[in-house]
Amino acid sequence: MKLYDSIGPNPHVVRMFIAEKGMTIPTQKVDLMAGENRKPPYNEAVNTAGQIPALELDNGHKVCEILPICEYLEEVQPSPPLIGANAEERAETRMWTRRIDLNICEPMANGFRAAEGRPLFESRMKLVGAEGAADLKAIAKDRLLWLDGQMSGDYVCGGRFTLADILLYGFLTFGATVGQPVPDEAKWVKGWMERVKARPSSAA
Repeated sequence: MKLYDSIGPNPHVVRMFIAEKGMTIPTQKVDLMAGENRKPPYNEAVNTAGQIPALELDNGHKVCEILPICEYLEEVQPSPPLIGANAEERAETRMWTRRIDLNICEPMANGFRAAEGRPLFESRMKLVGAEGAADLKAIAKDRLLWLDGQMSGDYVCGGRFTLADILLYGFLTFGATVGQPVPDEAKWVKGWMERVKARPSSAA
């Protein structure tokens, strides 16, 4: 296998998942800043959506999108389970992963692209108007505070460290660098961030 890797929260999530699995997968760097991901051969032979990361399998097939990549890796190496060891655990992890992805990661990323990231992204993809950036960031913050109020265990799925934690951590650490810090009132999230940061995989 080979991972097409770059900067940003999406590759970070996959690298962290791989590290938690104890897997070693060769990487090929893709220059996001130079737009290499939006040009041939990458956007023709690797990922026609022009996004990073992508996982090339041993047979040459490509798996794209961070959650399917992680799902694939979980299936080929089930231990340690980062999605779940049984149907109930997997359903719980997928429920929280979807909530985090749709309600926090997406508005956070789109708020960044519409504001701080606009000079880089406006020639590459359709963006919401710059005036919508504040609303997107406010939505991400509101949903993060909602999540904070739902949590009580060490991790999103209680005592289990899962893909939901990895996804949330990858985007919150990115958000903190682009003007979207974790709000002070998110007490559980603040403590959770420290617990996840202490894991060796966080530096992947």
